[in-house]
Amino acid sequence: MAELIVIRHGQASFGAENYDVLSDLGRAQSRAAGEWLRRAQWHPDRIVTGTLERQIDTASEMGFDPVPEQHPGLNEYDFGNLLEARFPEGLPELVNADRKVHFRTLRETVFAWQRGEIDNPYESWEQFATRVEAARAFALDTTAKRVLVVSSGGVIGQMVAASLQAPAEHMMNLNLQIKNAAMTRFMFSGSLFSLNEFNSTPHYATPEGANLMSYS
Repeated sequence: MAELIVIRHGQASFGAENYDVLSDLGRAQSRAAGEWLRRAQWHPDRIVTGTLERQIDTASEMGFDPVPEQHPGLNEYDFGNLLEARFPEGLPELVNADRKVHFRTLRETVFAWQRGEIDNPYESWEQFATRVEAARAFALDTTAKRVLVVSSGGVIGQMVAASLQAPAEHMMNLNLQIKNAAMTRFMFSGSLFSLNEFNSTPHYATPEGANLMSYS
């Protein structure tokens, strides 16, 4: 059996003009994840990231040797575009001012997207699910026994939900649980692909490491 570990990128710049930049905390989280894997004698034979800066930089900070490959199917869905499509007359003020309202709106918006209730999104839910599956297949199309993927919460949530043959809405329930730089592990061999571990953060399991934990 081979292993696929999918890591969510480190903390990006929530609330900043350019979200797609790792914060100092995000860089420290990424380094901690890489250091823990090395201590566990887990060294990837292959690395694949999306094309987003925060994903590429997370892989770089982890410090492994294989040159990362890229697949755009690992990129996060565009929440900003979905919000604009759902609220064409402008966002309610609290969406950006209150974190709880922000994430509740995120959840409700993705559910509406999955049900086909948002007009003219940049991509349909079906297109998103299809490209995530294409990225998963790309990562598994290898003789490597240990594959490291760096992606984002929505993609990871979809990979897990699909592997469990769960209803579509479970993608979002999983998405909102995923910690920055958390590890989700799958086992694969031929057509077999199964979830082994979800949202694991052993690199935070010390008093010092606990200070690194974040969700957004």
